[in-house]
Amino acid sequence: MAMHRSSWILLLLTACVFTCTCISNAATDNAAPSGSFSFKDNFDLTGAEDHFSTSPDGQVWYLSLDKKAGCGFQTRDRYRFGWFSMKLKLVGGDSAGVVTAYYMCSDLGAAPDRDELDFEFLGNRTGEPYTIQTNVYKGGVGNREMRHQLWFDPTEDFHTYSILWNNHQIGFFVDRVPIRVYKNNGKPNNFFPSDKPMYMLSSIWNADDWATRGGLEKTNWTHAPFISSYKDFNADGCKWEDPYPKCVSTTGENWWDQYEAWALTDSQQEDSKWVWRNLVIYDYCKDYERFPKLPEECNL
Repeated sequence: MAMHRSSWILLLLTACVFTCTCISNAATDNAAPSGSFSFKDNFDLTGAEDHFSTSPDGQVWYLSLDKKAGCGFQTRDRYRFGWFSMKLKLVGGDSAGVVTAYYMCSDLGAAPDRDELDFEFLGNRTGEPYTIQTNVYKGGVGNREMRHQLWFDPTEDFHTYSILWNNHQIGFFVDRVPIRVYKNNGKPNNFFPSDKPMYMLSSIWNADDWATRGGLEKTNWTHAPFISSYKDFNADGCKWEDPYPKCVSTTGENWWDQYEAWALTDSQQEDSKWVWRNLVIYDYCKDYERFPKLPEECNL
């Protein structure tokens, strides 16, 4: 489904009240501690190293894409459960075909049995809104896409994108607003990733075979390099230490492992309802043509 520019502008205007409300609500919800990690101490580069740069003070990181190569980074540590966030400013202008990915994955080599939690930001033509695609993989099986549009222009300033992961739910948040919640059923299943620790990764790459209007809009390389910007990475989670870290089981010692984090708060539920009414443009659980028999987790 495409949103015309006039409709998008109207959405941005009507979202002003929502934004003020949800920021106020978020302040009263579970708060992750502030703070960021230095790049050199916590991350390794992937892809072309000359496509990575930082601000003079090292606090802002830039990944660039041109016709020759893209770039990415990954944490050196793995985590199992927690709250993971980073501020991103996406590629501006004509970014059709360009994907910026920010995600968690159990394997660095995209193994066939990997677990994965994805934010993918799908570029668009100048003046048209970005699409955020989220996805969940368990044992190498994904196909659990949802797509949203935003109530702001993500190319004008930094915004915070976060993942809450515990044994009860996975939450995808934008500026503390829950845009997607993926629930567990409390039983052994094939849809909720909970066993494997994951790295945090990000990358920028060309996906003009599918990313924008199903691949109809191709990357315009005359606008390269395409640059995405990052800062303030925060991992408030259980760092994996072989053979088995103590904090993996439910202990209640961490806020993201306590009862209040097992489901959305009342104010978060109100924000989530607004998102569903206004921003969801695709939900695999409503795609009966693709899934005549809906996947098990859709019943949750």
